[in-house]
Amino acid sequence: MALSSAGTLVASLIAGAVTAPAATADSRPAQDREARGAAIAAARTAHQGIDWQDCPADWGLVKPIQCGWVSVPLDYAHPYGKQIKLAVDRIGNTGTQQDRQGALVYNPGGPGGSGMRFPTRVTNKNPLWTNVSKAYDFVGFDPRGVGHSAPISCVDPQEFVKAPKADPVPGTEADKRAQRKLAREYAEGCGERSGAMLPHMTTPNTARDLDVIRAALGEKKLNYLGVSYGTYLGAVYGTLFPGHLRRMVVDSVVNPDRDNIWYKANLNQDIAFEGRWKDWEDWVAANDAAFHLGTTRAAVQDKWLKLRATAKKHPLGGVVGPAELIGFFQSAPYYDSSWVPVATVFSKYVAGDTQALVDAAAPDLSDIAGNASSENGNAVYTAVECADAKWPTDWKTWDRDNTRLNRDYPFMTWANAWMNLPCATWPAKQHTPVEVTTHRGLPPVLIVQSTRDAATPYEGAVSLHKRFKNSRLITEQGAGSHGVTGLVNPCINERVDAYLLKGQLDRSDVTCAPHATPKP
Repeated sequence: MALSSAGTLVASLIAGAVTAPAATADSRPAQDREARGAAIAAARTAHQGIDWQDCPADWGLVKPIQCGWVSVPLDYAHPYGKQIKLAVDRIGNTGTQQDRQGALVYNPGGPGGSGMRFPTRVTNKNPLWTNVSKAYDFVGFDPRGVGHSAPISCVDPQEFVKAPKADPVPGTEADKRAQRKLAREYAEGCGERSGAMLPHMTTPNTARDLDVIRAALGEKKLNYLGVSYGTYLGAVYGTLFPGHLRRMVVDSVVNPDRDNIWYKANLNQDIAFEGRWKDWEDWVAANDAAFHLGTTRAAVQDKWLKLRATAKKHPLGGVVGPAELIGFFQSAPYYDSSWVPVATVFSKYVAGDTQALVDAAAPDLSDIAGNASSENGNAVYTAVECADAKWPTDWKTWDRDNTRLNRDYPFMTWANAWMNLPCATWPAKQHTPVEVTTHRGLPPVLIVQSTRDAATPYEGAVSLHKRFKNSRLITEQGAGSHGVTGLVNPCINERVDAYLLKGQLDRSDVTCAPHATPKP
């Protein structure tokens, strides 16, 4: 879920009969229509299949990876109405035909992330996925609205990345009014540029798209790997299509509780980010011989606050203010792999090398494609979170909750609030989240989670574990990197392999020691 907004750069933060979810009386007719529409679309696409070709040259996906398209209804309540095309790609299993167990479909999160790089885990010979790739085709896709799949936009991409942006932490009521104006204008821009798509940019629709992709692949049942928001997509898919699922691994889990989607999820994220930020500061202090940023957490924090104050008064290099600093430094509480690079740049700045920090944190206005991708990712993030659930429309609620949180958890609170505030004035319908639960036919699901995860707090994995009967939870104790299955930890890696290759799960939940702590 690492994305950016109109106001700041921040983190937030995935044929046959169709099983409709449990529904309230007033929502059931619409869901029944959408369930029928999904079955129609899946049957149609199963007949058509996918016309696999070499990928377009500018997609950066080389042979033997192949690309294709799957058509899905914009609105599943009208399956014969307007269709949109979803980009998909694949690489065949590396073992024999006898080894093959079907396709493994991947979503990396966001919402707004592209899964199209997934097959490169095979071409790049990622050792963690060698065994699984012998048995499965690796399939990625751009979800609706993302990348090559009917992409949406809310602002001009070059305007989106221009710097510097206002300090996310408001000092005055005027600062809050300015940020509220930016959020309202961003929501209006989404409506103006992508209005026809917005009512249909929901997680349940993306789950229906996933089932159409399953059918297009010729698979009776789906094998799925979802990370971050991809876990919520998986949870909704498992609820809507329990009998269509074969195996599912969800890694770094969004709490699927209806009350959590999405306003509370972002408030809870602020608390978790503060905890992981402190973990990083403790590590920096313990490695003072390498970084010279102080021997205590308090000393490191003091240097961070001085850096923020300096950048607020005079943006570094004229382009890096507090918002850009958050955009750069937030990767440390997100991913352990960023601990050394972020600390190294911070250390250089304190030693007098300002340019290193400017180079790392400033937006690159010359990167036209990258900026368009960032703007699109942010647009989808906002569109899905705003459409999935009803948000508070009363500014007093936002102001009260974020002012209170900011007192104890200041690292991300206000930056996260401004990123999500467009949902308060969203110009399209906001839906009621699916009640994630076990329906008949749901197979055992493997859940993987670290206890110190900042973007998706640990409680999310516990909540999904309770909702999905016969699921197993692997806990990485004392670790906090987001996306556990991509890290070297044999206790986890071997269990993921055993589940995907043999359907094996431990008889009870498992707690693993943390993966190796980064070394300077």
